[in-house]
Amino acid sequence: MRTFILFMMLVLTGMSVMAQSDTTESEIRTLTADRHIVPYRIGVPFNKTVHILFPSEVRYVDLGSTDIIAGKADGVENVVRVKAAVKGFTEETNFSVITGDGSFYSFSVVYEEEPEALNISMDHRIGGNGSPAGSAVRVSELGEEDPVIISSLMYTIHRLDRRDVKHIGSRQFGMQAVLKGIYVHKDLLFLNVFLANSSHVPFDIDFVRFKIIDKKVAKRTAQQETFIEPVRSLNDLRRIEGKGSGNVIYAFRKIVIPDDKLIEVEVFEKDGGRHQKFYIENRDLVNAKLVDELINE
Repeated sequence: MRTFILFMMLVLTGMSVMAQSDTTESEIRTLTADRHIVPYRIGVPFNKTVHILFPSEVRYVDLGSTDIIAGKADGVENVVRVKAAVKGFTEETNFSVITGDGSFYSFSVVYEEEPEALNISMDHRIGGNGSPAGSAVRVSELGEEDPVIISSLMYTIHRLDRRDVKHIGSRQFGMQAVLKGIYVHKDLLFLNVFLANSSHVPFDIDFVRFKIIDKKVAKRTAQQETFIEPVRSLNDLRRIEGKGSGNVIYAFRKIVIPDDKLIEVEVFEKDGGRHQKFYIENRDLVNAKLVDELINE
């Protein structure tokens, strides 16, 4: 009887272990190939620096080992420089970058005395297929909106460059600033601003400012001003050459203004006085077109 009881205890213990093993295996999740983020492979030397240009500002850089050094280039927000910290390192390493448009980039790094490229552009949107090169992460200023979708919508507006608004703009001093379109996608508003220089003197842009002002003082000293900042911009121009032109797409969180308010848009010239200014009324915002309609037409 004692032997039988011992035997039954061993059997029950074995069944319990097998059940636990089955449960554990069922809870284990494995990564499939379609979930892998394939890294870009680059070579870095010891005596030279590799510069990588991204489509928007760099928010985060993480290194896989001390064999390499990397960080944002001085004075710019969207360029990362990377080089070998140890001459002739043999183990492959990696680093990752997250940019302001919500893209995640992964790089696999090996040592190369003479790398194939010292200057690399990750911007495939302008003049490309409109798809960001990285994988999307969430960024706080866009709320629940997918950064990749927002980037694609902005690229579409820029590429089509439609003139859906024909009554808003400024023209003076040989310069022209025109609002070509107002578009909306969920809780985001997009402005397509076109700048043209009819003179032979280049126009260097110092900054572009957006603010909400009282309509009754729009043409006098502005009071009760509320400044608004875009959460994204595409093709952020810094200079309009003589006889040149270009357009910038700005994205804002939803803007609602009463009829007695205006949005004032100012384009300031650096070290010059050819400033441009125009106004957007509430009725213009209400008549904003859906980006989906723009894509489907």
